[in-house]
Amino acid sequence: MLQSSVALPWFGHNGSSYSLCFAKVQFSSLFTIILYFLVNVNIQKALFFGMIVIFMTEISIKAEELFHIGSFPVTNSFLLSIITLIALLIVAVLVHKKISIIPGKLQSIFELLMEQLLGIMDSVFGNRHTSERYFPLIATVFLFIMISNWFGLLPIVGALGLNVIHDGHHTFVPLLRAPAADLNFTIALAIIAVFAVQFLGVLAIGFTKHFSKYFTLKNPILTFVGLLEFIAEFVKIISFSFRLFGNVFAGEVLLIIIGFLVPYGVPLPFLFLEVFVGFIQAFIFAMLTMVFVAMAVNEESSH
Repeated sequence: MLQSSVALPWFGHNGSSYSLCFAKVQFSSLFTIILYFLVNVNIQKALFFGMIVIFMTEISIKAEELFHIGSFPVTNSFLLSIITLIALLIVAVLVHKKISIIPGKLQSIFELLMEQLLGIMDSVFGNRHTSERYFPLIATVFLFIMISNWFGLLPIVGALGLNVIHDGHHTFVPLLRAPAADLNFTIALAIIAVFAVQFLGVLAIGFTKHFSKYFTLKNPILTFVGLLEFIAEFVKIISFSFRLFGNVFAGEVLLIIIGFLVPYGVPLPFLFLEVFVGFIQAFIFAMLTMVFVAMAVNEESSH
């Protein structure tokens, strides 16, 4: 995929030359089309000064490393997940400060969303008290995945990055990437969800009763079934992570290819499709977590 960008060079500690640049990667919305024209204007100016950079970019399954904090690598997907977390915290603080007996527009919207989600949870848990107890976990999982998926569709994601010049080769490294397009992110979420289910199950019905459904010597059949269920808990991590990663990463690849082939107008329906996919994948992840929690905290399911 041949692309152009305006380079503002600076130098890293390892002797490689870096440059902060805009790359024409995703023509997936009207905002990106505007950005395209802005970049073209800058490119014309850059040609006058001889600063134009032309390079080839690749679709990478692995998230690109931006820098290191000690021995900890900070990737572009990790950076966007931190931005998503900060944005959610800011919104939560603003909503909390404006809570009143007579709700305003913003509070009314959040109360409506909470009531709808609690209604869905009531149908699974059976009562409002239990739903409210596990609401923070389910709502956090849902909002974090959904907002991070939507942030990954913003025009600046994939368009702003570093042009790394190493050994005479130009490589474009995006500053931001959809978190769920990184397998590390989805595996981490899946591990948190699965272990949270086990932890909440132990708190609700006790350690012995909870793990007795996995390890029992009542008869050979129940022993075999229990071992299969225990193995299935680890399989959930794989199914959770690869489902979310596959859908989001495939959507990114689709938008890039469609935007490269037909950059004007045609990508918009696919962009709206990815907005819907981002919501659906977050909803599925949260609902599955809710069902598994309901099964873990229910004493009848342990027999």
